Amino acid sequence: MKLAVEPRIKSFFAVLGTAIALLLTTFASAEQPQRPNIVFILADDMGYSDLGCYGSEIETPTLDLLAAGGLKFTQFYNTARCWPTRAALLTGFYAQQVRRDTIPGVGGGSDGKRPNWAPLLPDFLKPLGYRSYHSGKWHIDGKVLAAGFDRSLDMRNQGNFFTAQGNFLDDVPIVPAADESNYYASIAVADHAIDCLKEHAQHHADRPFFHYIPFIAPHFPLHALPQDVARYRDRYLDGWDELRKQRFARQLETGLLQTTLSELEPDIGPPYHSAEAFEKLGPGEINRPLPWNNLTKEQQRFQATKMAIHAGMVDRMDREIGRVIQQLKTMGVYENTLIFFASDNGASAEIIVRHGGHDPQAEPGSAATYLCLGPGFSSAANTPFRRHKTWVHEGGISTPLIVHWPAGIQAHGEMRHSPAHVVDIVPTIFDVLGATKPTQWRGEAIPPAPGHSLTPAFAADVKIDRDFLWWLHNGNRALRAGNWKLVAAQGDPWELYDLSTDRAEAKNLATKMPGKVKELETLWQRQRDATVQLLSKEK
Repeated sequence: MKLAVEPRIKSFFAVLGTAIALLLTTFASAEQPQRPNIVFILADDMGYSDLGCYGSEIETPTLDLLAAGGLKFTQFYNTARCWPTRAALLTGFYAQQVRRDTIPGVGGGSDGKRPNWAPLLPDFLKPLGYRSYHSGKWHIDGKVLAAGFDRSLDMRNQGNFFTAQGNFLDDVPIVPAADESNYYASIAVADHAIDCLKEHAQHHADRPFFHYIPFIAPHFPLHALPQDVARYRDRYLDGWDELRKQRFARQLETGLLQTTLSELEPDIGPPYHSAEAFEKLGPGEINRPLPWNNLTKEQQRFQATKMAIHAGMVDRMDREIGRVIQQLKTMGVYENTLIFFASDNGASAEIIVRHGGHDPQAEPGSAATYLCLGPGFSSAANTPFRRHKTWVHEGGISTPLIVHWPAGIQAHGEMRHSPAHVVDIVPTIFDVLGATKPTQWRGEAIPPAPGHSLTPAFAADVKIDRDFLWWLHNGNRALRAGNWKLVAAQGDPWELYDLSTDRAEAKNLATKMPGKVKELETLWQRQRDATVQLLSKEK
């Protein structure tokens, strides 16, 4: 005969059991701290001032909230171009060191193959228990899954935001849906990221993850959903001169920068000229950042519309990032997820027409159009800096860096002013994980890398100790040592700037301080020579 048990006693034992389980879980967690999940979100061709928290009028509430709950780095750098930045970000080496950017006479570049000793971050994370996911643009040599990722959406189609045609899923070509009327690339990137996260929660919740989410937006062609363009359609009719002043005023007001506003450079246009593109784009297009009042009404409307599309693309990217963030919260992992956000280069002055051409009769921003931001509003996107993507002046290489990690960063809404670079991300992640980067890979020694961990800056606004940062792209070259920057566009003599007061690169001190120019040039050449020597030793 079974004894009856009072319901209240049952309830007591149930509560007691739950309490014991929670206690055991707490002790287990104390003995084995859970390593954080890592999410790195990368924009494409987004300017330094294109986020609300970096001075913009574009609505970016998701990223603004991440900055308010974490850190904003004010002097973070990329490589001035998309594929070198991606290689540097995921290897921890300058792109030239891993043959993903060119050194004249040595080779490398967008088609260059990394040395055997240069794996990507997921290969290092796998032995530490991580699963890795990729959602978005690739533009790195080799296939994605072979680089250590467990799942991938490879957005190879970068010429039409309104179709999946040409993209790859887990390295297999995608067959587009019969009806793509609701397709948009930035939404597809977030959809895939969320699907990976849901699958991780269902089948791999006991393991941490690394999720690399490189959006294509706002890279040309300027393609945006009609409702996203509509929010900004008439906002830019006052022109790029006024927009730069407004953004710069907000940057000064928030204490983001202490510099002057660079002057527009009406003689500097796209990094390469395409006469064919201008013929297709019509009289509304111009290839110089002339004073806004010098433009015709047709040109003003055309340029303002392009900027509205660019803004819509940034706005939509922020909304899609918001959906990814909500998924992290739904999974209960948001607090212990280290989130980074940056851009691969500055905004672009390019004006070209590719991938099926441009229909001037189609609605601007639609699939039948092919528009680029151009040097006028690119200068505004890069406020307060000079030049654009491909140049290694501040406008080409400066990017926001937002770092957010509730469980690991106590500072909320603070700024960090130490110069830093995408090569610092790999050593930062190793430092956060308390792990040591291997010194061998596939039987080959891994040479010392140039990056430094940024974790000291997570706790306080300290300077990251380093000798220098180095750049070379398309003949444009630069070196930053402390607050001194040596920079030259292709074919031009060296310029020298004191970035402690002049990040606008307005006061060239080269003729006044030839000794400092020589000192920094020697460092620049030493790094170039060391890279050539490194590559000459490859098997």
